[in-house]
Amino acid sequence: MEDATIRFAAIDSKTEIKEVLSSVYNALLVKGYNPINQLVGYVLTEDPTYITNYNGARSLITRIDRDELLQELLLSYLES
Repeated sequence: MEDATIRFAAIDSKTEIKEVLSSVYNALLVKGYNPINQLVGYVLTEDPTYITNYNGARSLITRIDRDELLQELLLSYLES
C-alpha cells in the first residue's frame, strides 16, 4: 500500500483571488450580510465562520492563503 499525500488546490494567482473575493462578496450580499464587515472579520481572525456556506463561499475563501490575500488587497489599494 502506498502512502499518498493529498494536496488541496490553493489559489495563488491575482485573477483567481479576485474571482473568489467577488464570489464570496456576492454570496454574503445575497444572504443579507455586510460583506465588508464579514470579510474584515475573516481576514483579522482567519475564522471561516465569518463567511457564509451559501454557494460554497466558505470553502472558496479558505483556499486563499491569508498572507497572499492581504498582500493582494494592499497592492490593489496602493495601485489605485
